Amino acid sequence: MASSSPHSSLLDIAPVVPVVVLQDASDAVPLARALVAGGLTAIEVTLRTPAALAAIRAIAEEVPDAVVGAGTVITPEQVRDAVAAGACFLVSPGWTDVLLEAMRRSGAPFLPGVSTTSEVVALLERGVTEMKFFPAEAAGGAAYLKSLAGPLPQARFCPTGGIGPGNAPDYLSLPNVGCVGGTWMMPADAIAARDWARVEKLARAASGLRAQV
Repeated sequence: MASSSPHSSLLDIAPVVPVVVLQDASDAVPLARALVAGGLTAIEVTLRTPAALAAIRAIAEEVPDAVVGAGTVITPEQVRDAVAAGACFLVSPGWTDVLLEAMRRSGAPFLPGVSTTSEVVALLERGVTEMKFFPAEAAGGAAYLKSLAGPLPQARFCPTGGIGPGNAPDYLSLPNVGCVGGTWMMPADAIAARDWARVEKLARAASGLRAQV
């Protein structure tokens, strides 16, 4: 999967992908700058709020060191709108053939979501080897992914959902996990207070998690 970054894979840009939910697009640029300064350059902005597309556009235009993508992509229309706004990658919580085809046609790298072995096999059958594992903790956690590495070594994952600094190393130690997604470096109170220095500090700690494994 070609990436718009110098990396060969989305999963190798950084050990942690911040999963951003923004209510106010004006927070997008300072938040992204804080995350990048902390070493987290791949940023997933979820399409869960009306501000999401404007946030993606602002980050794409004003934070050149960020690799900004769109998350919670569930329709072909969202694929089109996210790419038009400047999204460099796409992440979905699950997938259908219709959504998969739209993501392929977009030309952007994408991570379709899976939570079962059969979904993984179905994607491998369709030539997709990089996936989001969601909701990670609820769907079996690191133990589940570890058990997939034997029979399905060609599949690589970005687990997201219920992951924090305490359990992220458990995932990052697995051979089939490239990175994890999470929100813990962006506490709601820090965003509300626009405490970007705190976000940067938490991002720096998150970017160092790989080295602890």
